[in-house]
Amino acid sequence: MSDTKNRNPASSPGSSAPTAPSLEIDDGTRVFFDPDRDIAPSPQSPASASHASTAQSAPIDDAATPDASGAIPQDAEAPQKSAGAGKSPKPHYHGHRQRLRERFIKGGATALADYELLELMLCMAMPRGDVKPLAKSLIAQFGSFANVLAARPEDLQKAKGLGEAGIAAIKIAEASAQHLSRERAMELPVIASWEQLIDYCRVRIGHLKNEELHLLFLDRKNRLIADECHQRGTVDHTPVYPREVIKRALELHASAIILVHNHPSGDATPSRGDIDMTRKIVEAAKAMEIAVHDHIIISQAGYNSFKTLGLI
Repeated sequence: MSDTKNRNPASSPGSSAPTAPSLEIDDGTRVFFDPDRDIAPSPQSPASASHASTAQSAPIDDAATPDASGAIPQDAEAPQKSAGAGKSPKPHYHGHRQRLRERFIKGGATALADYELLELMLCMAMPRGDVKPLAKSLIAQFGSFANVLAARPEDLQKAKGLGEAGIAAIKIAEASAQHLSRERAMELPVIASWEQLIDYCRVRIGHLKNEELHLLFLDRKNRLIADECHQRGTVDHTPVYPREVIKRALELHASAIILVHNHPSGDATPSRGDIDMTRKIVEAAKAMEIAVHDHIIISQAGYNSFKTLGLI
């Protein structure tokens, strides 16, 4: 070992280091000190000063000291306050996420409350911290779990504590629900899977704040070819152009159409404008040998069918 490595730093009074009138340091100068007096710190380079500051501010954790093999003991995850003391107390939500996951995997969505389902979703995007208060706050702010999923990104950005990753997780969940309901609606002829069609329409437009008219194009076997948003409107009005509806049906070689639009007000009762517009489309489609099976109005409270009401 070199002479430099064998040199020991000056120690404070009362230590076991031998007292001497002077001490050699690396640059060859001599430092004189009084063993009965506190030692003033010597100038340090930026790197060494930073290291010293870190060493002084960080508590010594004997449990986290590497053993002879260089490995840190497994039970050294949390710092200890003093030798022999127990680990620092864990947060109140420790293990909560794991318990939520286990309940969900074992019992499905029905095993969780709405806020817990949203909480579990946010956990995937926000890996640290307690997100239960945020989940409850979002449902209170938007009114329901479904409304949170359907909320516009710009509205979600106003929610305190919700970042970009959380917003993306919520909108991914909404898109997944739409894809799933659409696939189920396409498995069977629409006429034979009416409830699945209604579920799909609810997921698709039932929670929108503005009116939208969607056109469901069907083939000869009444299977869904396409679902397209034909027009977007205001909170209580959507402009409709029968000629454009028929033109698009011909482009897709559709044999039948189902009209679907939403009422953000919550009342699914057809208006006089809804009835007049539907009749115009039925007449235009009939001339091109295209059937209009139904016009469905969706709201958060329920739905209405023109065919059931005798309006088609």
